[in-house]
Amino acid sequence: MSELERVIARAQRTVAERDERDRQERLKALAGRSTERQQLAQETAYMATPLVQATLPHSDPGNVPLYVRRNGNLTFSIQPGADPRRGALLGYPYGSLPRLLLYWITTEAKLTKSPTLELGPNLRQFMLEIGLNPNNGRGARSDARRLSEQMRRLFRARLSISYEINRPASRGEGWLDMQVAPRGHLFWDPRDPAQDALWGSWIELDPKFFEMVMKSAVPMDTHALKALKRSPLALDLYAWSTYVTDQANRMGKPRSVAWKLLQQQFGSEYTNPKDFKRKAKATFLKIAEVYPGLRMEFVRGGIAINPGSPSIARQPAAVHALPGPQTKR
Repeated sequence: MSELERVIARAQRTVAERDERDRQERLKALAGRSTERQQLAQETAYMATPLVQATLPHSDPGNVPLYVRRNGNLTFSIQPGADPRRGALLGYPYGSLPRLLLYWITTEAKLTKSPTLELGPNLRQFMLEIGLNPNNGRGARSDARRLSEQMRRLFRARLSISYEINRPASRGEGWLDMQVAPRGHLFWDPRDPAQDALWGSWIELDPKFFEMVMKSAVPMDTHALKALKRSPLALDLYAWSTYVTDQANRMGKPRSVAWKLLQQQFGSEYTNPKDFKRKAKATFLKIAEVYPGLRMEFVRGGIAINPGSPSIARQPAAVHALPGPQTKR
């Protein structure tokens, strides 16, 4: 080993040791609240309000420069992050797994009130926390390998939320560009999910993402999420139903949305509007089974969400009133 290599190795050990000391301090600070956090996490999960209104792709968009979804004056877009080691893009986060990750991240941030999140000593433990079975599948298609890949894609993707302002006296636009977790350490081996790592895995949320999560998040029932976890469309429409039920309750009247607009939000992968309508109808009926307080009806050209019960009967005190659709810095 050359002198330069020894210097680099010492520097890497110093950084790792410092990060581990910081991690131990965070664990000590959180220890007293662990029981309360576990009880709340068993009942309630959260998603940032803008990501309920428009969110990730259901399937892999492939080699496209930008993925976009729209909801009225709000536009959500995502670009894949880069892997400098391979000199290539990581690809888009898609499907159910990154959605479950976002629920876990948002819930942990809300409960710990910290942008630095501990992921645990091994992948198996983390998979159980987000409701996955570490024993599902083998090889490249195992849940452990797919989760590991989707984590890397989600944490380093570039997200953008923009909105237009159209008023009689003024016009304008606003935007928020960010990553989910621009800093972190992952020490897991997806080939052996139960193997403990020497150092604990953790991520540090982008300050702008953390601010968005803390400012406004929609509470949902974890039991419903686990029942719907295999379908990204079901996860999206369940979160949307929860959010719109809250809006209907506040307005004291139903909220009606056309299938065409709902497809722009959650079904842009469907080329035939009739296929999306048929799939969405079937999915809403499944959601009603796990969300008994949902009061919906299919109307001509769309769906109406009536005032109903929240998906979580008892909302933790930390949850604040949901804002309107505009996203402000």
